[in-house]
Amino acid sequence: MIVDVDSTIIRTKADKQDAVPTYKRTFGHHPLLAMRAETDEVLAGILRPGNAGANCAADHIVLLADALAQLPPVWQTGHHVGDDQSIVERRILVRSDSAGASHWLAEECVERNIEFSLGYQIDGRVRDGVACVQTGCWHPAVETDGSRRDGAEVVELTGLVNLDIWPAGTRLIVRRERPHPGAQLSLFDTIEGMRHTAFITNRTGADVAALELQQRQRARAENVIRDAKATGLSNLPFDDIVNNDVWMQLCFAANDLLGWAQRIGCTGQLRRATPKTIRHRLLHIAARITPTGQRLHLDRHWPWTDVLLDAIHRVRTAFTSLTVTTPQAAQAAL
Repeated sequence: MIVDVDSTIIRTKADKQDAVPTYKRTFGHHPLLAMRAETDEVLAGILRPGNAGANCAADHIVLLADALAQLPPVWQTGHHVGDDQSIVERRILVRSDSAGASHWLAEECVERNIEFSLGYQIDGRVRDGVACVQTGCWHPAVETDGSRRDGAEVVELTGLVNLDIWPAGTRLIVRRERPHPGAQLSLFDTIEGMRHTAFITNRTGADVAALELQQRQRARAENVIRDAKATGLSNLPFDDIVNNDVWMQLCFAANDLLGWAQRIGCTGQLRRATPKTIRHRLLHIAARITPTGQRLHLDRHWPWTDVLLDAIHRVRTAFTSLTVTTPQAAQAAL
């Protein structure tokens, strides 16, 4: 399982509790989210003031604990602080951008027998290491389908950069790529003519291109945040921080329910459609209730009425099969 950690800005009015200026020169809150990459579910979230730092290690530790608490017991086995690594039944990987690259979070992952993959700042040591790499040592970066990524190469700098302050087994991997139009380049990137990104990980394996691809796929978290905002997270309606926190949790539940309804009931492009598309095509279909209130008549002239009916049928079929499943089989399915 891959757990992505990321933060976002929610702009609100000045009369709301904990609404303060943000680092983006806006006004509002700065929540921190933990998301499951395989299903786009939001596992946990912390509603923080707008001036809360994106690299606050204490918040990352609390969020990680809250996210693990949401998992089934079989996934938690071996991932409590102090557990022996031999009792781990399911592997978990925590991913984050450079804001999550703190020694505290990395050590917490090691204590919980969790692998980590964290973005890393391109500092002077990394630049010196890149300068020492010979041309033939760079490996082609790959895409999801296994094809070569055009103009991108990766290399491991673990032996060229001192990583003693990080947990044992930490590796440093760098990708260089021809910059796309509009990319923000540092002076080092401008001189080299390539855009460089780096990350650290304690994962094993000789295929550095596969490890870099997995870290690059962390960008999917931005889509999850976008969908969560489309289900209500972009608006915090209350003045009190406690009520707004409850609202945020309800938004996460709405995002997860809608996502699972799409995967179970929809086919084709609708399985990956945004909440805005689902709302327009399926949830806004005109309908009327019969006098007895037992049946719902949908507008037959709406182009996606049959799609909605098929989706409802699939969800009902899945629910029926789940209710007759034994508890042991249901636990195995989880």
